[in-house]
Amino acid sequence: MSEKNYISIHNSEAFPVKSIPIVDIDDFRETVITEIERGKRLASFFGRPLNESAVCLTAVIADDKRGCLQILSTEVEKSYQSLTPDCSQANCFEREIAEQWGIVPLGHPWFKPLRFHHSYRKEYDAWERGLDEEILPAHTDFYQVSGDEVHEVAVGPVHAGVIEPGHFRFQCSGERVFHLEIALGFQHRGIERAIISGDKSKIPHYMETLAGDTTIGHSVAYAQAMEALSGCLVSGRAQILRGIMLELERMANHVGDIGALANDVAFLPTASYCGRLRGDYLNMTAMICGNRFGRNMVRPGGVMYNLDASLISQLSRKLEEVFSDTENAIGLMWDSPSAIGRFEDTGKISREIAEELGLVGVAARACGFERDVRFDFPTGIYCFSQIPVATFSTCDVFARAYVRGLEIQRSKSFICEQLETITGDDIFTVPGDSAPDMAVVSMLEGWRGEICHFAMTGADGNLLHYKVVDPSFHNWNGLAASMRNEEVSNFPICNKSFNLSYCGHDL
Repeated sequence: MSEKNYISIHNSEAFPVKSIPIVDIDDFRETVITEIERGKRLASFFGRPLNESAVCLTAVIADDKRGCLQILSTEVEKSYQSLTPDCSQANCFEREIAEQWGIVPLGHPWFKPLRFHHSYRKEYDAWERGLDEEILPAHTDFYQVSGDEVHEVAVGPVHAGVIEPGHFRFQCSGERVFHLEIALGFQHRGIERAIISGDKSKIPHYMETLAGDTTIGHSVAYAQAMEALSGCLVSGRAQILRGIMLELERMANHVGDIGALANDVAFLPTASYCGRLRGDYLNMTAMICGNRFGRNMVRPGGVMYNLDASLISQLSRKLEEVFSDTENAIGLMWDSPSAIGRFEDTGKISREIAEELGLVGVAARACGFERDVRFDFPTGIYCFSQIPVATFSTCDVFARAYVRGLEIQRSKSFICEQLETITGDDIFTVPGDSAPDMAVVSMLEGWRGEICHFAMTGADGNLLHYKVVDPSFHNWNGLAASMRNEEVSNFPICNKSFNLSYCGHDL
């Protein structure tokens, strides 16, 4: 294997499409597998059609230690030898490639649709067109454990309350879970296809609703990609405002998650307070741009709303007030042995499994990994103002809750610092046209974890391919692993400790 098998780039750095090495499939497999074995991660892996029979597979490998990304491609027809038996991180990516482009990963250990493909529009019927049904499990075929005392518990896809559909199939002996299989993709929306084939003016709105609780995260990732492709420079003030919005989004969701965890163990004081406090953080976002989720704030070129001295003062006072209440609310739970006892040693994932699955975000940092795009692949304001990476090492529900608590503190300190030192006047620069035949990988640390957008332009400068990887795509298998040998009654707090997105998986 030679380093010429891939190109090394930096986050949000545009590069010529032709600079991506195209190697044969054997070299491609060896390179990806070897790099992952060296401790790197598969940030994205996708296909795009070259003609009626050939598909170009592209892998984006994240080298956290060096802060760079490695990209390589290969061309395949009909089938190729699966990477998944040697690289677990390729599992869901390969199933997605198969259902989108009809390319079979031979030897895949659990080769079934990633999504409920019967709900696809006509252009998503590659699964039916390209694959032999005799070798293909149905979406509703599940792994089974046999034995006299083994039984199944099925949850969903329809859930109580306002929640998107997802099916959870537990193989149990009594209350003990042997295996959990998660089936998603019941409402595939075709956003990636709409991005490259629809009205360009709608793309920012697709990004804002791609995973609604991560409006700022996905909007900034898209904006970074378009700015790199057009050579647009964003003002320092706009970068600061983006950082403030990102951290407010993180704080709102982390507070909501901690409150929901408290509710799942019936610790109502923290649950009640955090429910209200989440709304306070969302209201601070609305103070800036008029929308509690941050819609219409971020656009390629900068931001659409500014802060004057009066609003900065109001935000600073409000943040101090709400953060003080947050510390008190969370502290009540930290001081409760009965509540903490339900979290400790529940939903544990070994560090080895976390690394094998390529977990990101809070789930990874709760296993002791210093894995944070703001630190490893910084862009924007994070190049100049670092937020210390919050980690814990017990790999359980408590660790995932505790990391959230630490991140709330550090995001608050970051926002206060930015509000005190914000300078400049300009907040928006009109971007030019995207350069032709260029590509970019835009990564960002959303509140759930690593967001990765890949954009490629054609000869006319228009988007030719766009691929989004939400952090949930990496972490759903982590939730399944956390339930091994747990009591089935622990599923609610394990599930909430990850709090993954159904729609972020179902693009």
